[in-house]
Amino acid sequence: MDFPLPPVGEGLFEVELVRWLVRPGEAVSRGQGLAEVMSDKASMEVPAPFAGTVTALSATPGTKVKVGQLILTYDPVGELAAPASRGRERPEVSAPAPGPAPVAHAPGSPKLANGHAAPPARLPPAAPSVRMLARKLGVDLNRVRGTGPGGRVLVDDLAPLLKPRPGNADRPPAPSKTDTSKLDFGVAGTRQKLVGLRRKIAEHMVESTRSIPHYSYIDECDLTDLVRLRNQLRDPLAAAGVKLTYLSFLVMAAARALKEVPVVNSTFDEAAGEVTLHDRYHIGVAVAAPGGLIVPVVKDADRKDVTAVAAEIDRLSTDAKAGKSKLDDLKGGTFTVTSVGGIGGLISTPIINHPQVGIMGVGKVVKRPVYDAHGALRPADIIFLSFSFDHRVVDGAVGAAFGNAVVRYLQNPALLLLPEKAGG
Repeated sequence: MDFPLPPVGEGLFEVELVRWLVRPGEAVSRGQGLAEVMSDKASMEVPAPFAGTVTALSATPGTKVKVGQLILTYDPVGELAAPASRGRERPEVSAPAPGPAPVAHAPGSPKLANGHAAPPARLPPAAPSVRMLARKLGVDLNRVRGTGPGGRVLVDDLAPLLKPRPGNADRPPAPSKTDTSKLDFGVAGTRQKLVGLRRKIAEHMVESTRSIPHYSYIDECDLTDLVRLRNQLRDPLAAAGVKLTYLSFLVMAAARALKEVPVVNSTFDEAAGEVTLHDRYHIGVAVAAPGGLIVPVVKDADRKDVTAVAAEIDRLSTDAKAGKSKLDDLKGGTFTVTSVGGIGGLISTPIINHPQVGIMGVGKVVKRPVYDAHGALRPADIIFLSFSFDHRVVDGAVGAAFGNAVVRYLQNPALLLLPEKAGG
């Protein structure tokens, strides 16, 4: 039988096929994932509404498929997941439609927590993010009892199989730093097709550089007081379950500065020839996810205190790195902050996130000798801020004024802890 691509979301009529989760000849059950598709940087899984055996795949990963387009064919069978006891209780039921016989499980086959044998040739239904997490944690999904609809494995179902490493229970967490081992550095001597998120990023970057005349503005900022303040707040907030990073202060400083220079908090509609100056301050935060760069958005950053901003950044970053970002979390940004400081580097020239008109790049914090107001040398924590602006909308003097405002808030971080009217 033919299986066309079913509706995958409101208003979505075409998606990209990222990868197949099944192979020809493989038996599938209802609810099992057939393929991973993507639209607007949001990945989703297409579940099987049938039970049967896949006979052919009719679409290639990396290509666009429309709702209603044939993507695979299969031979249907009866309910493979029906308990054997049901047949003993009701021997009068008719036999299932002809099809491949269920695979017999030899002694020693992997079993689920409920005692049923798991099919050796396929994994239980689970979202792509759950499969990725299971691979990284070394968890065999065939050993996991799914508690979701149709036996679907959820993230929480992995927890019972995780065991803490000996001697690590009371060890304090290491300082936060980007784990470069999770980044895709490629394989020498190979060719790979740009598909999924990587292709979306490429298209967006080309659109931004082709349509926006960028100019860069770079300034240095003395973060000595902010470093001291963060060190004072970090442990109390960590005890409350909040991870406080420099990025939290950078997002808050950007939101305050955008209120002083509204034209930077805008988007440019080229077709209409109009610049929309927004009165909401939704700050995008670039995250290096395993599949590529994702920019989730801290909504209404100007209305949140440092604790709320830190908690929101932690949630958005965690979801992005696990491939669980919601579409709503990726939309509506009015300005973007991107940081390479966790990996290294002082200065960057970031590409503007079209159709926004500005972006702020952040380098690593370094210790430098500086002169104070009296001409004496003192140690200081210095950071470089790299701004890119759309020169059609933001002139050099305006960009410098915005940069000055950001620096002023970062060098007086106590202002960011005060209510906005009192803080300026």
